[in-house]
Amino acid sequence: MNVSTKPAEHRRLTGKGQATRARILEQAAELIYANGVHATNNEQIRRATGISGSQLNHYFSTKEKLVLAVIEWQAERVLAVHRGEQFDSFDSIDAFRRWAAFYVGYERAYREGCTLGSLASEIIKTDLNVRDELASAFGQWREIFRDGITEMQRRGRMSADADPTQLANLLLAAFQGGMMLAQVAQEIGPLDDALRAAIDHLETFATDESAG
Repeated sequence: MNVSTKPAEHRRLTGKGQATRARILEQAAELIYANGVHATNNEQIRRATGISGSQLNHYFSTKEKLVLAVIEWQAERVLAVHRGEQFDSFDSIDAFRRWAAFYVGYERAYREGCTLGSLASEIIKTDLNVRDELASAFGQWREIFRDGITEMQRRGRMSADADPTQLANLLLAAFQGGMMLAQVAQEIGPLDDALRAAIDHLETFATDESAG
């Protein structure tokens, strides 16, 4: 499942065009994070990227198209991390603990927060028609956890009584809530506590085959 079901015209761009588009998205994402969607305008994006108004309009003819692309761009970055080899497809309790340690150990986590979560909390307050794309992005993130837990069940590492969807929702909610509280407190403790508690609960469903 793709983050967006809308046509991806950018895949037909040249290498230079792809690079320009990526630069626009990176700068737009930073501006939206810092200023909000409504306070981010074309002039700010043009200054940040060093492109003309016609160039910006060439890649994104409307603000909604730009915001949709920013969601897709941010989601792809987050999902790529979670689909990487370092977490072993989340097929063990240890894999989930490595995931938690990765974010708790990231020195700027409590200052930056979750890029996708912060973007979603800002965009969801607007009247832009982007709710489906946000739901899809978080749905894919949840599926990574759910698929890992389902695989643990298949291997006999997790009790059949476990509900993979419910546990995946818990893990994602613990991450998002913990990250927000860590930003407010300006220290990583709330995220550490939230993830530790969620994974401890996940471990209550583990069997003797779950080690490793």
